[in-house]
Amino acid sequence: MTDHSTELAQTDTNERAMAPSLLRGWRRKCPNCGAGPLLKGYLKVNDSCTVCREEFFHHRADDGPAYLTILIVGHLMAPMLHVVFVTWRPEPLTLFTIFAVGCVGLSLYLLPRLKGALIGFQWAKGMGGFGRD
Repeated sequence: MTDHSTELAQTDTNERAMAPSLLRGWRRKCPNCGAGPLLKGYLKVNDSCTVCREEFFHHRADDGPAYLTILIVGHLMAPMLHVVFVTWRPEPLTLFTIFAVGCVGLSLYLLPRLKGALIGFQWAKGMGGFGRD
């Protein structure tokens, strides 16, 4: 085998599983072991896992989780707003109150989970500082 084909074979055998790492990130756990916490507080990422010592400080989540949160909340709430308005015709203040609380609540729920899933995605793909040894 040539050096290039050896590198490709090693990359295939060392491939990190995508689905488990995304699920672990969604649960805000370490994408490597699934036991240690990924986040401290609401959105602050730990420097490393307390269980397996996987380093997280070099992640690049940046604005991705916020963008995905806005995308999901907007695509769920906008059609729902239309259906509720056309079906029941509630008072404008009632409609605003219900959907404002719904949008804020759903956003607060999704944001840390999407951040964890994005970090899990980066870890599985070996992006940024999560490169393979």
